[in-house]
Amino acid sequence: MVYAQILFPDFSLILLGYLVCRFTPLNRSVWQPVEALVYYLLFPVLLFQSIVKTPIELGPASALIAAGLLSGLAGIAMAYALPYLPGLRRHIDAREHAGAAQVAFRFNSFIGLALADRLAGPQGLQLIAVLIGVSVPLFNVAAVWPMARHGEHHFARELLRNPLILATGAGLCANLLGLHIPELLAPSVTRVGAAAIALGLMAAGAGLQFGSLKDNRPLSVAVLSIRHLLQPLVAWGVARLLALDAMQTTVLLAFAALPTSSSCYVLAARMGYNGPYVAGLVTLSTVLGPASLSLALGVLR
Repeated sequence: MVYAQILFPDFSLILLGYLVCRFTPLNRSVWQPVEALVYYLLFPVLLFQSIVKTPIELGPASALIAAGLLSGLAGIAMAYALPYLPGLRRHIDAREHAGAAQVAFRFNSFIGLALADRLAGPQGLQLIAVLIGVSVPLFNVAAVWPMARHGEHHFARELLRNPLILATGAGLCANLLGLHIPELLAPSVTRVGAAAIALGLMAAGAGLQFGSLKDNRPLSVAVLSIRHLLQPLVAWGVARLLALDAMQTTVLLAFAALPTSSSCYVLAARMGYNGPYVAGLVTLSTVLGPASLSLALGVLR
């Protein structure tokens, strides 16, 4: 399988968003409301639908869930440990680290859902939806915690205002209770989900920024190394440890190698941190995404 062909549709939409924003009248003033629409409405609907659509069988999925949580916790631990490493301690500002640590373990769900569908069809889509469902609450708690602590924000309030946590929590509860989206609404919800992926990828491209990356280089290298090198390696080790089957291993490796979430910038800026710097990290992570996905799906798999 030629992974460049699998990755091309998603990254071409990111490139299109970048070009449209930079070289047409549809500039940042247009794309900022689009980002808000995707983050607060379209993407939560997509997450809810992806989780509810197919009943989760906890028995067969338990190993994959455990693998996703173990590799995610490893990523969080590595990100939190950076200010305490001897070679990095004096080069990392605590406040900059609080805003940037999330880049090391959060993921771009738009790319993940689109990629899983092409890699493994409906089954792959359900598997990655399960991973997203159990990981989004954990990763958002881990992202908000250091920023709330350093910025004196109310931790619980920030979590309760997070639309991704609300959507995934509601989706998991509905799935486990056997609830479904009414048949009359299903086509509309499906179209909202398709719009979320396309607009989300283009909005990620429109938000690409390179100018701030010259600041805090040790921190930048560290968080991006965790996201694009160490996370796929950890996922590979966990998949072997838990003896995942081929389908689950493929989805877990793809999940671990995704670029970081474009909403890292939204969260950092909203909580009063260095938004342009985090946007630069998101930009470089998006550029590195094809390399880490090729490593995970081509070499490690």
